Amino acid sequence: MGEPLGLLQVTVIQGKKLVIRDFKSSDPYVIVKLGNEQSAKTKVINNCLNPVWDEELSFTLKDPAAVLVLEVFDKDRFKADDKMGHASLSLQPLISVARLRHIVRVSSGETTLRKVLPDPENCVSRESTISCIDGEVVQSVWLRLCAVESGEIELKIKLIDPPGTNK
Repeated sequence: MGEPLGLLQVTVIQGKKLVIRDFKSSDPYVIVKLGNEQSAKTKVINNCLNPVWDEELSFTLKDPAAVLVLEVFDKDRFKADDKMGHASLSLQPLISVARLRHIVRVSSGETTLRKVLPDPENCVSRESTISCIDGEVVQSVWLRLCAVESGEIELKIKLIDPPGTNK
């Protein structure tokens, strides 16, 4: 866990069918964590169960076994924020595709290099593709929220090589 593997750009695109935590709606926001040291938070979208954040959060990826963790909360003014679910995503498939991209020397155009399927061991709710788009490794994924009745979060994750690496 010494040298950075790259810059991880996580775009929290939107949420669908989030749970009601206030009287008729919720005021959701997302906290994204990478490991124990890095976290970032989206803005609060007031009074919405299908929010669109379209916010990019950046992390330094150092651990090849890293897991991205999302926690969704309902912002409350006078009490603790209510939990609206959580999800996690292993970054190992993304990292292995980044390594494969260098081996097969994919650098231009768009090439799908891997698919991640939903299963009981992950929070992926729909088939997800990991592609190389003009030299960048990108994964588009919908994650099912756990510990709640309903809800999904859409992410776009991009892994960018650390500066000065031309593998």
